[in-house]
Amino acid sequence: MIATWPATLPPPQRDSWQLQPQDARRKRQNDAGPPGYRRRFSSAAKSVSMAVKLTHNQRAVFDRFFHETCQEGTIRFWMPDPSTDGWPLTNAAGVGLLVNAQTKEPLLLSERWLCAWGDQLPTETVVDQVKFLKSFQIWVLP
Repeated sequence: MIATWPATLPPPQRDSWQLQPQDARRKRQNDAGPPGYRRRFSSAAKSVSMAVKLTHNQRAVFDRFFHETCQEGTIRFWMPDPSTDGWPLTNAAGVGLLVNAQTKEPLLLSERWLCAWGDQLPTETVVDQVKFLKSFQIWVLP
């Protein structure tokens, strides 16, 4: 079973976003000069650290998703790609494309990730007196 990220949760905070590709290289140590590299495997995952700011209700949705739906972070899940999903599609000049010119409805990009929970389990802090900041790490699978 592959779970689906709850649509009621907000996108991650922009200033919390950090993506790092998995190193798919194997290092060769030469007798002299700089080290050489070759591929260790062909598909590399990406480690993404992020945080979401949640209300009390959203916090309950997040906790239920992590603890019950994902069985304490052991189940993979689909998540909208926060760097792409929902952004307007533009032409080469940067002008947004429209679904319908009369309604001016923008054509939006859609992308999702297949994710696994990372080594860092979600941590929680209180922000803005009444909201919660959940920080966590995921692996975006190839």
